[in-house]
Amino acid sequence: MKFLIIRFSSIGDIVLTTPVVRCLKKQAGTAEVHFLTKKAFLPVLAANPYIDKIHVLQDDLDAVTKQLEEEDFDYVIDLHHNLRTLRVKRALGKKAFSFNKLNIQKFLLTNFKINRMPDVHIVDRYLDTLKTFNIQNDGLGLDYFIPEKDEVKEADIPTSHHAGYIGVVIGAALNTKKYPLHHLKTLCSLIDHPIILLGGKEDSAEGEAIAALDPAKIYNACGKFNINESADLVRRSKLIISNDTGLMHIASAFRKPIISLWGNTVPEFGMYPYYPKSAPGAAPLFDIMEIKGLGCRPCSKIGYKKCPKKHFKCMEQIEPQAIWEKVKIRLGRKS
Repeated sequence: MKFLIIRFSSIGDIVLTTPVVRCLKKQAGTAEVHFLTKKAFLPVLAANPYIDKIHVLQDDLDAVTKQLEEEDFDYVIDLHHNLRTLRVKRALGKKAFSFNKLNIQKFLLTNFKINRMPDVHIVDRYLDTLKTFNIQNDGLGLDYFIPEKDEVKEADIPTSHHAGYIGVVIGAALNTKKYPLHHLKTLCSLIDHPIILLGGKEDSAEGEAIAALDPAKIYNACGKFNINESADLVRRSKLIISNDTGLMHIASAFRKPIISLWGNTVPEFGMYPYYPKSAPGAAPLFDIMEIKGLGCRPCSKIGYKKCPKKHFKCMEQIEPQAIWEKVKIRLGRKS
C-alpha cells in the first residue's frame, strides 16, 4: 500500500505527526509512506527513516499536485485539512482520511469559554485517521531525527555550558504566546545555572538583551543555529523552559523535562507536551504554568501580535519566581 500524509506546517504540528508516520510504516506491512509539506519545514522531516519520500510544496500547488498524481497513491492521510489539502485530495481522487480539527469546539472555547474539547491529545486524534488500517498507538511518543551534519559541536557553545545547561525558548510564532521580555530577564537572573536562549533570528535582539545581564551564564543562541541544530541544543539540555511552540514539542521528542508557559492558548486544545506511555502513577515529565480563571482566555486558537485586551494578564501574571521554583524541583534541589 502506498500512503501520502499531508501536513504543510508548522514545526510543532509536523513533529506531532511523527507517531502517525512511524506506526503506519511499522505496522502496515509493506506500506510505502510519502509526506507532503512546505519547503520551509523539509529539514524537520528530512532524516526521518520512516518516510520513503518527501514532496515539497513551494508556490505552485498545481505543479506539486501533478507530481503527486504520477505516484498513484492508494490512500491519502490528511493531517492538515484545509482548502489546499482539499484541492490535493480532489485532484488525486484517492480514498482519503482526514483529521478532525474540531473547529466548532475551538470556536466555543475561544469565543464563549464553553469547553467541549475532548480530553484527547492531538497526537491521538491524528492517529484516529488510521483506524481503518488497524494501526495502534505504539506508545513510543514523538520522533525527531537530527542529521549528523547538523549535530552541534562542543566548540559551538561556551565551555562554561559543556557540563550542562537549561534551555529557555524565548520565541513563538505570535507575541501572545511569548513570555514577556522583562519577566524573562528576571527569570534568567534568578536561575543560578548555565542557560542557552533558543529562538529564531527574529528573537536575536531580545536574546542579546537577556544575555547582557550575565554573559558568562547566559548564551544567546537565537538566530545562530538552524532548526536541526537548535533541536540538538534542546537534546543536549538538562531541561527546557518553553512557550507553546515548536521547540517544546521537539523537547518532548527527546524526553526532556519541560516547564511550559501558556498565554492566550490553553492545553485543552490538546497540544501540551506529549511523551511515551509511562507506567501507571508515574509523575509527568512536564509542568504547565498558566493563569486559570481569566475571563478572556483563551482568546484565540493560534494567537495575536498584541493582547486584544491590552493587559496581557495571561502571561504577565505568571511570576518568574514560580517558574524558578519549578526549575529547582526539576533539578532535584530542595530549595
